[in-house]
Amino acid sequence: MIGVAGCGRMGAPMLAALRRAGFPAKGFDIRPSSDFAGKDHAITDDIAVFSQDLKILITVVRDIAQTEQVLFTDQKLIHAKHLDCVILCSTLSPRYVRALRARVPDHIALIDAPMSGAQVAAEEARLSFMLGGAPADLDAAQPLFDAMGSHFHRMGAYGSGMQAKVLNNLLAAANTAMTRLVLEWGDAAGLDEAALLALIHTSSGQNWFASNFDQIEFSRDGLSEDNTIGILVKDVESALDAAPQGTDTTLPRSVQTAIRSLRPRPSSV
Repeated sequence: MIGVAGCGRMGAPMLAALRRAGFPAKGFDIRPSSDFAGKDHAITDDIAVFSQDLKILITVVRDIAQTEQVLFTDQKLIHAKHLDCVILCSTLSPRYVRALRARVPDHIALIDAPMSGAQVAAEEARLSFMLGGAPADLDAAQPLFDAMGSHFHRMGAYGSGMQAKVLNNLLAAANTAMTRLVLEWGDAAGLDEAALLALIHTSSGQNWFASNFDQIEFSRDGLSEDNTIGILVKDVESALDAAPQGTDTTLPRSVQTAIRSLRPRPSSV
């Protein structure tokens, strides 16, 4: 049995994609199952039900604290009787991820598989995965990634996928902050938002955030601890935690400050 722990914006559609592909998969979330739409979502808040026959655990929780709860404290899924593989899809500090190897029993394979693409890509099963792990473990898990995504980047040994992801997200955070600033300055200059975004998409300022502005669910959000803009602050911190010793962190800290200052942007409609 495959289990997805953390069935929020990303985890729930990832679970649905696995089930559509025919995998025996179920989800766990601390919210009651009645909070989820539809009768066939296969999500439970009963950890005993979730852990029964659990062989592959995919974690899609928010941060290190929730990862600790899932694996070691509240849910203690690392002790599930049949568990033989943990796939970490949350964006976490690479230092923390690598240190897990010493805390997890040797018979349990560890794969770091953070993903990119936002909720829309999860719903359309076209996520990009950055993968770290032993080649045999990655080969065994590839059918699961095929069901959930369309781009797969094997970065090396366990931990390297997470290192690549936090570097990618550092760029994403910078693009988010600067694109939002550019749109605000465009407003002040009387430029039409759609026209400016179309220009950016075909010009040297092109970036994923601007090109997908109308599809990304968090593109107009302001800072909140429980939304994706807030998560970007955490992701920059994860990158900083793994920064080379002695490096100048002024620029990423400035990006982090800019993300913290974002306010909701009104719809153009």
